[in-house]
Amino acid sequence: MVVTQCRARDVASLRALVALDESQMQRVGLLTYELAGGACEVVTIDALWPRSGIGTALLNRASELARDAGATRVWLITTNDNLNAINFYERRGFRLIAVHRGAVDQARLLKASIPLVAENGIELHDELELELVLVPDVEDPISSGTPRARVPPSVT
Repeated sequence: MVVTQCRARDVASLRALVALDESQMQRVGLLTYELAGGACEVVTIDALWPRSGIGTALLNRASELARDAGATRVWLITTNDNLNAINFYERRGFRLIAVHRGAVDQARLLKASIPLVAENGIELHDELELELVLVPDVEDPISSGTPRARVPPSVT
C-alpha cells in the first residue's frame, strides 16, 4: 500500500511497466502509474541496479504512453527526505511544483509503518510534487543527455 495526498492505494491494482534484462530473462525494474485527467501519475518506480539507466528507461516509456494517451504531463509525489530521487527526477526535466506540508504526518494515520526519521537522518514530514510537462513532437527531455544502462532493459 502506498499513501500519498491522504489517499491509500494498492499498487498491485495499478498499471505497471516492467523493465527486463532480456539476456538473463530477469525483471530489473518496475514503474506503477495511473492515467487520469490528462496526466500520468508515477506512483512507484524501482530499479534493481541503481544508476544503470533502468529508471530512465521506465520514465521514458511512461512518458511515451502518457503522450500517446493525450496526457500533457507526468507527475509524482516523493517525500522530503528522498534527496537521491529529487536529484534523479530534476536531472530528467521534472520540476518541483508543490510542497504539501505535513502530508507525511497525515499519511501516518493511514499507514502507521511510515517512519518518523528516514535512514539518512532527515525527519519525514512533507510530500514534494514534481512534474514533467509533455510537449508533443519534441525530443523527450528525459532521454537527452542521460547515460544508458549497462544492460539495456526492455520495458513492457
